[in-house]
Amino acid sequence: MTLEGRVAIVTGAGNGIGRATALALAQAGASVAAIDIDPAAATATADAVAALGRRSLALETDVGDLGAIDKMVAHVVDAFGAVDILVNNAGVTRRAHIMELTEADWDRIMRVNGKGVFFCLQRVAREMIPRRSGVIVNIASIAGKGYAGTSNAIYAGSKGAVIAITRIAALQLAPHNINVNAICPGITVTALSRDNLATRARDEGVSVEEIFRRRNSVIPLGRANDPEDIAGTAVYLASPAARNITGQSFNVDGGVRLD
Repeated sequence: MTLEGRVAIVTGAGNGIGRATALALAQAGASVAAIDIDPAAATATADAVAALGRRSLALETDVGDLGAIDKMVAHVVDAFGAVDILVNNAGVTRRAHIMELTEADWDRIMRVNGKGVFFCLQRVAREMIPRRSGVIVNIASIAGKGYAGTSNAIYAGSKGAVIAITRIAALQLAPHNINVNAICPGITVTALSRDNLATRARDEGVSVEEIFRRRNSVIPLGRANDPEDIAGTAVYLASPAARNITGQSFNVDGGVRLD
């Protein structure tokens, strides 16, 4: 599954799944542009990629801003000459009951998780179409398939949108030899998930350890994902081994969802 000579963009690359994916792509041979709204986090990931002997670039980018997306992709192309792989990972959420959610929550979550994913995909596809080559991997969630333990209903809706966008984009970009797939992580140990765990424990008046135990008890394999579990799937989908896979949404969740 070598990615030698390939150029990858990873959004939300500063932490968690994004950072793990950037490093896994680099270990497979790719040059990586680490994109994050936090410039220090983007730089830390880019430095880690460089330490693996790969070319790297750190760019501060708000993926909810179309002008920023355009500048980011143009910068990557100027630096590396092309874009072969996009991993659309940037995302936001907060833990809330459906009756607690606000218009501000809708605007914030959909702006990044929906708008950001679509317009990063579209902008990168403009670079891939003339070359008749490319791979796009969108990070969705089992929340988008109705997982009851989702952080909130708006987040679930945004990830359902990512799955739908993946399917239609795959069909419409297939004539240009561009593969588009999604990964649907289940419970994954990241800073975001730890915050949600703490919020849930506080709301229910129990210990974080008790919420942790309950969380893992619903996973058939008995363990949550590490970010590297998602990163490994992303590397596979970006590799020649997956050249005939497109339009799919792969659950990586220890067996929680079977569709």
